Amino acid sequence: MATTQLTASSISAKGFASFEGLRSTTNLKVSSFAPLKQNSRSFHGLVVKASTVISPKYTSLKPLGDRVLVKIKTAEEKSVGGILLPMSAQSKPQGGEVVAVGEGHSIGKTTVEISIKNGTQVVYSKYAGTELEFDGSKHLILKEDDIVGILETDDIKDLQPLNDRVLIKVAEVEEKTSGGLFLSQAAKEKPSFGTVIAVGPGPLDEEGKRKALSVSPGNTVLYSKYAGNDFKGADGSEYITLRASDVIAVLQ
Repeated sequence: MATTQLTASSISAKGFASFEGLRSTTNLKVSSFAPLKQNSRSFHGLVVKASTVISPKYTSLKPLGDRVLVKIKTAEEKSVGGILLPMSAQSKPQGGEVVAVGEGHSIGKTTVEISIKNGTQVVYSKYAGTELEFDGSKHLILKEDDIVGILETDDIKDLQPLNDRVLIKVAEVEEKTSGGLFLSQAAKEKPSFGTVIAVGPGPLDEEGKRKALSVSPGNTVLYSKYAGNDFKGADGSEYITLRASDVIAVLQ
């Protein structure tokens, strides 16, 4: 079976990554590329559409079931010192305002309404939901269970967790080894334990009643290493929100 190897000396275009070092007796030429649209993101030459655009002829959007429509907060374009941030340095916002809710969902024979009301400022899981461009603004439609908590201020320490979520202040990183040697920044391992700051009311059982969580504010806990969503507080402290099931032990 004959094998044909297709390589190129260089591929380069605006908005695309450059690949060099490939050699062959035949050059691959690219005549043109379509320009990148404003509502698209570029990742190393790949173009990914940011969100689904809803036609202006639709003036309202009603979520179904246990889904919630959130108007996303605008990403910060400048640093605290006023320096304009490149797109790569702008963090994706994880919060916004609830603008519409579904009718709720059924648990057994019980119908449970959505507990969050319009106008509530919320924080949601990082990769949850479907992004929409609606009424000239970015929105996210997601399940109520993907909402981490209510946050009416700009400081994550004030978060009110929902359902089975827990807010934890992460323990500070050790600066020295047990032998007294100072650790470099690269050698400092992020701890997977901290102090519980706030807890949600608990998940719903089959009768629609809340089941209390097994951890309480003030507990020092150990949690799964790769669970939850990380945040930085106004004072520079590290926080994490996760489900109570990701807490694996209480330290005493």
